[in-house]
Amino acid sequence: MPDIWSVYLSGEIHTNWRQEIAEGAAAKGLPVRFSAPVTDHPASDDCGVTILGAEDQKFWHDRKGAQLNAIRTSTLLKEADIVVVRFGDKYKQWNAAFDAGYAAALGKPLIINHGPDIVHPLKEVDAAALAVAETPAQIVEILDYVINGRLAGYTDQA
Repeated sequence: MPDIWSVYLSGEIHTNWRQEIAEGAAAKGLPVRFSAPVTDHPASDDCGVTILGAEDQKFWHDRKGAQLNAIRTSTLLKEADIVVVRFGDKYKQWNAAFDAGYAAALGKPLIINHGPDIVHPLKEVDAAALAVAETPAQIVEILDYVINGRLAGYTDQA
C-alpha cells in the first residue's frame, strides 16, 4: 500500500466538488495527494496558442490546447492510485468520459461521481467503475474505507 495515495480528480469544473473532497480528506487525516487537470477554463482552452502561437482556424486552436492538456492529463492519470471522475449536469463533458475510459484502459481503480438524473447516459461509464457515488462526501468515505479500512459506525475495524 502506498504511504501517500495519489488521487486524480477529473471532470466538471463549474462546482467546488474538488475542494469538498480535499477538505473532507483533510478532516479525516487521509494520506492523499490530489491532482487535477487545469480547471481555469480560458487558460485550458488557450494554452496552446498562447505558448505555441496563434491559429486562424478554431480546429487548430483547440487541438493545440488539447494536446498540451493531454500531456498533463495522461501523466497524472498514469501516476494516480485512484481516479475520480465527476460528471455535472450542465455541459456534455466529453473530456471526463475520455478520462474515465483512459483510466479504465490503464487498469486504474475508478470512482464515478454524478447525480441520479444522468444514470442512463452514463451506464457504460458506470459499468467500468468500481464505485459510483452521488456526492463528494461519499467519495471521502470511500477513500477512508479503502485507505484505512474504516467504516463509519463500525467499531471493530482494521
